[in-house]
Amino acid sequence: MTNLENIEIDLLLEGIYQAYGYDFRNYLRSSLTRRIHYRMQKEELTTVTQLLEKVLHEPGFIATLVNDLSICVTEMFRDPFFFKAIREKVIPNICDLPEIRIWHAGCSTGEEAYSMAILLHEEGLLHKAKIYATDMNEQVIDYAKSGSISLKRMQAFTKNYLQAGGKEEFSSYYKTDQKYAIIHPEIINRIVFAQHNLATDSTFNEFHIILCRNVLIYFNATLQQRVHQLLYASLAPAGFLALGQMEAMNGSLKVKYEEADPCQKIFCKRS
Repeated sequence: MTNLENIEIDLLLEGIYQAYGYDFRNYLRSSLTRRIHYRMQKEELTTVTQLLEKVLHEPGFIATLVNDLSICVTEMFRDPFFFKAIREKVIPNICDLPEIRIWHAGCSTGEEAYSMAILLHEEGLLHKAKIYATDMNEQVIDYAKSGSISLKRMQAFTKNYLQAGGKEEFSSYYKTDQKYAIIHPEIINRIVFAQHNLATDSTFNEFHIILCRNVLIYFNATLQQRVHQLLYASLAPAGFLALGQMEAMNGSLKVKYEEADPCQKIFCKRS
């Protein structure tokens, strides 16, 4: 990447932020550049400046670019042994609480939030749980709210569910048509889906579990530090923080946590 293109990308990201409030300025530059080049190729553009012109002057184009720059990779009971660890090592520590508040930060299309709701149902805790699932991308939030998942994908998730310690027939949690699986309302209704930008927004509640998995890897060190501070401030005393397999606890905050399950990157906030 030339120095001129680097300047253009800076201007693009600043333009996106100033015009629409989406803040990608501290995302990992190498990953962003690949996705910017992908959209340029699709639009048959030769410079990043031309992409900025479309962002600022073409109505609706920002939604396309935000989808490119956002990573929307998820599945039901993703990393099943992580969910098994939640079931065995976290749930026993929160089951006696009068209310359980959980935050899925960077929830994408919602599959992991639905997985958590199913897990809580099987542990007899869903009735007193509130799950907040947030993402910066409004389009994926709207999709998540529908509770609709490709039927072929849903059938493939059965193995994940069983490995995660599932106790029922996985198919009992959704109804089907010819194309989609639709999560049952009793599961959907315990989840609040909302837009929230980890790069710019503040804490909005105190949570007993926060899941921010496979999100920090797309941020640079400055933004990682900000998000770690936000997550710490949002956790209740003795609350649990779950990170992704490729993510590490920030050094300055590590002393404020105990390792609940180091293999699954689950940490407990010191009281």
